Amino acid sequence: MDKSRTSSAPAQALLPTPRRQDEFDTRSHSSQDETYEQSPPASSMIAPALALISQEFGVRSSVEQSMMLSTFVLAFAFGPMVLAPLTEMFGCRIVLQTSNVMFIAFNLGCGASQSSAQLMVLRFFAGLGGSAPLAVGGGTIADLFEPEERGSAMGLYSLAPLLGPAIGPIVGGWIVQELNEWRWIFWISSMYGGLTALIGVLLLPETYPPEILKRKACKLRKETGNQELCTAYEKQDASAWYENLRHNMVRPFVLLATQPIIQVLAIYMAILYGCMYILLTVFAETFGKMYKERPGIASLNYISLAIGFTLGGQIGGRVVDYSYRTLTARRPDKKGQPEFKLPLLMATSVIFPAGLLIYSWTAEYKTHWIDPNIGAGLFATGAMATFLVCQSYLVDLLPLYAASVLAAAVFVRSLGGFAFPLFAPSMYRALGQGWGNTVLALVSAVIGIPSPYVLYKFGRYLRAKSRYAAGDRNAARMNDTGMIQR
Repeated sequence: MDKSRTSSAPAQALLPTPRRQDEFDTRSHSSQDETYEQSPPASSMIAPALALISQEFGVRSSVEQSMMLSTFVLAFAFGPMVLAPLTEMFGCRIVLQTSNVMFIAFNLGCGASQSSAQLMVLRFFAGLGGSAPLAVGGGTIADLFEPEERGSAMGLYSLAPLLGPAIGPIVGGWIVQELNEWRWIFWISSMYGGLTALIGVLLLPETYPPEILKRKACKLRKETGNQELCTAYEKQDASAWYENLRHNMVRPFVLLATQPIIQVLAIYMAILYGCMYILLTVFAETFGKMYKERPGIASLNYISLAIGFTLGGQIGGRVVDYSYRTLTARRPDKKGQPEFKLPLLMATSVIFPAGLLIYSWTAEYKTHWIDPNIGAGLFATGAMATFLVCQSYLVDLLPLYAASVLAAAVFVRSLGGFAFPLFAPSMYRALGQGWGNTVLALVSAVIGIPSPYVLYKFGRYLRAKSRYAAGDRNAARMNDTGMIQR
């Protein structure tokens, strides 16, 4: 078991019983979803305004233009690596609410920027605050749902970081067209962020079992006067607390460096996320230049992505749960395995590149505007379902450390979302939309198509070799009671 969980806990101390979905007010789910929705739209909302911003600030470099958009996503790489371990120490609620305030403050600052450099720096720090739900969500799902329920829950959770960037440019496009002012994009998104943060303060409870148990122990100490009551997670001295903090902060990096399953899926998700942000960056420009559409009308083409993401999330979640229950029922011992969630990935690893190819070549030859939208919708459906399966599988690998596992994956994924749009303009100038996106589709197919088959066959063996997985199994065996006396 990881030292951070046991270093100075009592010898007989036991871990808390994980809370289940029905023990929480159902309002908590909707409030967390609303809080989650505030930052993803902000990541891409300025895409239709890049030309206007570049004109005002005198930006001529295509790389610098792309960076004004993607620095927000770069922050998504680093934020969860710090925030996820903090949620495993202090709980989800305080981390999420503090980060919301940070997002709103720096996003307002973006609207007052006087140069491209100021805008990029402020967007980076706004992204750090906005990355908190990426750190919190996976762990919350592990806390609230059983493995056979997590597919549908992950479908809703995974929808926000993909649906949000598809909706954001629609709002941004109409603001640019009707107001001819890009600053209102940031001010409106900050107002929405403030509203959702307020809802979170009022309705969002704590969901992390160790933190819930600590509060229960504190209440019992006050009620009984017995100061010896404690949990396995409470530390008795400052040195042990700092040692625990160190282990928690390092854990995502250790997981990323030592766990092959996390490495493979993180790289695959990085390619998908990078392709998605390339499309988000050039989508409005494609329909504006090739189909001569005004900014507001061109932004409506993002609806095809939104429909695809929604279908992939809602249908994919149910398929994942169905395959998990079906394969579990076929086992003599009726015990489920994380690999039982992988069959859908075998199909979506083909759907995603196929949709990208349809979009690319129909746009290249300027066929009817509906054709590239069909390809984009198919791309979005495959991408969403792929993210859903990967994240659901990663959460099931190490439920106790789900936040750290997803933080490691989000780190690599977000680097892809940041880097791909930077080279996209040069790639399209050299190869065109058709061949440029064909290269991306081939790369994703080479990595993505064999991955689910390899993990389905060897995943259990790789998990058995992981000391973190062993620690998580030990924790699961110890969770029948909550606290003891020192």
